[in-house]
Amino acid sequence: MIFASKIFGMSKYLGLLVIILFFSCNNEPEYNFTLNGDIKGLKKGTVYLQRVNDSAFVTIDSVVINGNSQFSIKTNLDEPEVLFLRLNKNDDDESAIPFFAAEGITTIESTLQNFLYDARIEGTKQQQVLENYLKMMARFNEKNLDLIKNSLEARSKNDSLSAAEVDNELNNLLRRKYLYTINYAFSNKNSEVAPYLAVYEIPDANIKFLDTIYNALDPSIKKSRYGLELEQLIKRKDSTR
Repeated sequence: MIFASKIFGMSKYLGLLVIILFFSCNNEPEYNFTLNGDIKGLKKGTVYLQRVNDSAFVTIDSVVINGNSQFSIKTNLDEPEVLFLRLNKNDDDESAIPFFAAEGITTIESTLQNFLYDARIEGTKQQQVLENYLKMMARFNEKNLDLIKNSLEARSKNDSLSAAEVDNELNNLLRRKYLYTINYAFSNKNSEVAPYLAVYEIPDANIKFLDTIYNALDPSIKKSRYGLELEQLIKRKDSTR
């Protein structure tokens, strides 16, 4: 009877242990955002998922790559925001891919050789809006580089007249770039990308343009992180007028 009682007692503890293990396995954290990545050619290094807080990069999570270039990072997002995938290849070269993250799955594929420029991103609707903007900015930047080259050549030849003409073209290009950004943000007033561009691409634009973008935003976008940041930017500029 004593032996049977011990067996019964042990079985109770085993049953309790099974129940604890069952619930612990089913209480794994649930995440609303997944980043799947593949950096072709990367055999060893570390990738970091980061966000910007108070003008500083803060690491959300990281994965050590050792032989397999594919990885997955999960986290929770309170709202859509721009995150950064940073690569540290165990040398002095560090690069970061910016992307607009939101609930769901985002996939980033790139290469070790051209980590930033070979990046292909599939994911959120905000990312698509941002990519369309960046494609146009790439054209502006190419034109800007060409004009800088022309300016340097003119100055090397002491051709002040040509240099002045190129400088004028550079100023006009900058104005066109600002106007395009303002119009693009205004045209996408129902996206978090609009206030993001205003705050991080044209923060020194005339307050009336920033105010026009802010007032056009959908109410839900005004309450978003970048909507609130745009509101604060306008208040700061207004207080210094």
